[in-house]
Amino acid sequence: MRVERLPIAVVAAFALVGSSTLTAQRPPASPIIGRWDLTIATPAGPRPSWLDVQLSGTRTLVGQFVGIVGSARPVSKIDVTGGAFSFSIPPQWERGDRDLSVEGTVEGDRLSGWLTDPAGARMTWTGVRAPSLRRSSPVEWGDPIELFNGRDTSGWHAQQGTSQWTVVDHTLTNPRSGVNLVSDRRFTDFTAHVEFRYPAGSNSGVYLRGRYEVQIEDTAGLEPAVDHLGAIYGFLAPSVDVARKAGEWQVFDVVLTGRLVTVILNGETVIANREIPGITGGALDSDEGAPGPLLLQGDHGPIEFRKIIVRPAK
Repeated sequence: MRVERLPIAVVAAFALVGSSTLTAQRPPASPIIGRWDLTIATPAGPRPSWLDVQLSGTRTLVGQFVGIVGSARPVSKIDVTGGAFSFSIPPQWERGDRDLSVEGTVEGDRLSGWLTDPAGARMTWTGVRAPSLRRSSPVEWGDPIELFNGRDTSGWHAQQGTSQWTVVDHTLTNPRSGVNLVSDRRFTDFTAHVEFRYPAGSNSGVYLRGRYEVQIEDTAGLEPAVDHLGAIYGFLAPSVDVARKAGEWQVFDVVLTGRLVTVILNGETVIANREIPGITGGALDSDEGAPGPLLLQGDHGPIEFRKIIVRPAK
């Protein structure tokens, strides 16, 4: 059978029509698309949260959500009607067995709305667009600063609650679950050298700018994951497991420039200049554009630190 070839001009015309049809079918970009730094008004005071909204295909909005605690959770669909939107996700670490539901409105670069937690508590929240934090020039590092002096907790303050932090034999020690310890000094871009040790089964973390947790957990011998030692909790998994056994001293060397982070664990680069999308659960606040402290997590398990050295950007 003979196949007739269409002239190139006709083929091009069909292609142009098809392309125009697809363009016509694509709806205008929703103003909610992007990353948002949220603040939830709770009975205990304001608490940080985070939302990322993206277009999947031509018409479905999906995303990620970080609550007051826990890790980033996928949002399978965000319903939008005009300037209003809503979504629901299963509970994670919250108390209660209902879905967590969020509803809100967008006005320019601001969001506002209501959140109902799995226990049924209803709280208001507000949000602003998250900053890009891109740097326009290379960073130069200043002189090193020893945040822990080896004698006492000068330069640090404990969060509200019963603090277990003490100094034993030149080691900053949290022998049992208590409260987090926060540096008085605040930083924008910096490098950090942190030496730490934990017993079997323990869990802790170092929060960069008080917002992005570098996970500390007894996970030696396990496949890398977003909640294992060296991860940016819930977002970035280490590329390889180089954790030492519990009871041995381990070392983080971290570089944070804007949102870009490099994590070197025990001399091995496990995260190389990757972007941190947003705050992690348990952050001090969601003001990502502001300087922030180092926060040592003490509300999970026993942990020890013997060196904490920071080189801030000039």
